[in-house]
Amino acid sequence: MKLDNPNKCPLTAALHIIGGKWKPLIIYSLDKTPKRFGQLDAMIPNISRKVLTTQLEELLAHGIVERRAYPEAPPRVEYSLTKKGKRLIPILNQLCKWGCNVLEEEEILANAN
Repeated sequence: MKLDNPNKCPLTAALHIIGGKWKPLIIYSLDKTPKRFGQLDAMIPNISRKVLTTQLEELLAHGIVERRAYPEAPPRVEYSLTKKGKRLIPILNQLCKWGCNVLEEEEILANAN
């Protein structure tokens, strides 16, 4: 496949939306049930609250995640995957399997040396 314009590459577009260190982990964390901000913060080690906020905002803007605010006191906000976001789960599962194989292979190579 020849790419005349890398900015119109489907793979580049997908990685722009879900790429990076944190977005796949956020998406994966929302797979089964909605989560509150604090739950996501606790589930994803080493992410700062500022970065989590920014990443959630970007996923919201792309329609991967939705935010639901409940009119309660104190206020409750939950994040969940949209239908578009749920379609990413099988893809992320495959990437996870691939990553496990890569880590295994690299460990075998490291131990052989």
